[in-house]
Amino acid sequence: MDQDVGPGRPTGEDVRGPSVLREYALIADGRRGALVGPDGNVTWLCAPGWADPPVFSRLVGGRGDYLVTPANRRFVWGGHYEAASLVWVSRWVTTDGIIQSREALLFPGEGHRIVLLRQIQAVDGDAVVHVRLDPRADFGREPVREVRRAGRHWLARTGGLYLRHSGGEMLGQTSDGPLCGELTVPAGGRHDLVLEIAGRPLDEAPPEPAELWRTTEQAWRQAVPGLAGGHARRDAVFAYAVLRGLTRPGGGMVAAASASLPERALAGRNYDYRYAWLRDQSFAGRAGALVGRYDLLDDAVAFVTERVLADGDRLAPAYTVDGRPVPPQEELAFLPGYPGAPVRVGNWVGGQFQLDVFGEVLLLLAIAGRHDRLDDAARRAMELTARVIGDRWSQTDSGIWELAPRPWTHSKLMCVAGLRAAARVAPAGLAGRWASLADAVLADAATHGRHPSGRWQRAYDDERVDASLLFPAIRGALPQGDPRTEATRRAVLRELECDGYLYRFRPDLRPLGDAEGAFLLCGYGAALAAWQAGDVVEANRWFERSRAACGPPGLYTEEYDVQQRQLRGNLPQAFVHALMLETAVTLGQAIPCSSPD
Repeated sequence: MDQDVGPGRPTGEDVRGPSVLREYALIADGRRGALVGPDGNVTWLCAPGWADPPVFSRLVGGRGDYLVTPANRRFVWGGHYEAASLVWVSRWVTTDGIIQSREALLFPGEGHRIVLLRQIQAVDGDAVVHVRLDPRADFGREPVREVRRAGRHWLARTGGLYLRHSGGEMLGQTSDGPLCGELTVPAGGRHDLVLEIAGRPLDEAPPEPAELWRTTEQAWRQAVPGLAGGHARRDAVFAYAVLRGLTRPGGGMVAAASASLPERALAGRNYDYRYAWLRDQSFAGRAGALVGRYDLLDDAVAFVTERVLADGDRLAPAYTVDGRPVPPQEELAFLPGYPGAPVRVGNWVGGQFQLDVFGEVLLLLAIAGRHDRLDDAARRAMELTARVIGDRWSQTDSGIWELAPRPWTHSKLMCVAGLRAAARVAPAGLAGRWASLADAVLADAATHGRHPSGRWQRAYDDERVDASLLFPAIRGALPQGDPRTEATRRAVLRELECDGYLYRFRPDLRPLGDAEGAFLLCGYGAALAAWQAGDVVEANRWFERSRAACGPPGLYTEEYDVQQRQLRGNLPQAFVHALMLETAVTLGQAIPCSSPD
């Protein structure tokens, strides 16, 4: 493996701005994730864990990034994920040749150390790339310091983090800290760069890149299930890999890897989603069970069980991935942010009561029960959750969309769905009690939450439709053929569909799309609802339309700007990938293998 590394021309801070979201790729190891732009720049990586401040924050205007890009800036970018993994391959076609760069975080991730792998490949002609490493902890506020050479490696510190960089021994240090230079890889060759970031000194010997790659490749092969057949098989497998990469082993799954990416420019709707929503755990656990691999299901059940038993009726909608309370929201005014929104960290969701979450908890535990994967603690959590529903179902709550407390119909009906599912796996005495409670909640919703036309309405005091009302019937709140289900489905599609995409609700009198983007979760919900109604063609149409709402890497955000064909919100949004996977399997677009890989 021959290469020539030289200091080239030392350059300091690069002022290029962020890319559109559809062009970013995710690499993740379950404990943290990084976003890689089309120019080969790692512009976002939190360290040491998901919700910690980033060491690379160029995405939101902070200093700190890690660039590996063609020295010849006249290039066309592309890329792909290696099969059934989050190993990303950037590909640049320049006027001099073709260059590829494999990108990954060592998988499975280690708790105390981040290992970022980059492998430059000279596919056609010599590969000449510019490299710049500029680590800046705490959103760029901490300078890089104590930079020194140690044999073939560079050592440095930033904030409380220790860094070691291998493979760039001939890079040069600029006056303000970054390591910069050019690396030449002869045609047909390859060269490895390894960046380690840890919360304590890196005293052990530097790892061998070949062994790190072998470990990562093998771990991904073992972690991601095989799916046989179906037009969406590859995308479904990739969705599972995304969910696996966003889930802390034995802990929670972050809603997204990023924070503060706007749902709508200058609208104030930009949030920190680096936390674990219990509702999302339910979606991911169900998707995992459908493909016949139970690691995601078991992780979700363990995380939710622990939180329910600890907090009971004080259960929050979201926690950190290790079960701590979500910190309150604050704005970081010293950062310009991703264009269109300020930078916010923390989230106000921790103080909300969302009734539907209790229904989702029961749905998750019931799935585990059907697969004989409930231990005594999980069964206690199921009983406690049902008891809390019995005590609190008549109260107002903030609902699935996290709005002002109201008697949201969706929240009531999701409790009905959860109670019915739990009753099917419970002992006879509890089953009867929970079924009776479900009947009582449904009767109340039928009295106060049903529109005069026969469909469900958004809230007891709001006659409008809401796409969330598709989900209770999908989850079994109502018997097959209940006329309220079809009436609701038709009303939702009639009033909230535009150009084959579905919006959550109409927030005001403006046309759909002027206030916010289409909600991809709802598009997959429409596909499942059509399938349940027996309309196979319509179900597949909704699935394919929603599946197309991504960029070249295949990642989904929460919202999709239909007019501009752009992704909106944080990236990637876990529950969209979970619903994509569930819908693909349900529609037969991806078929689980008869035996897990």
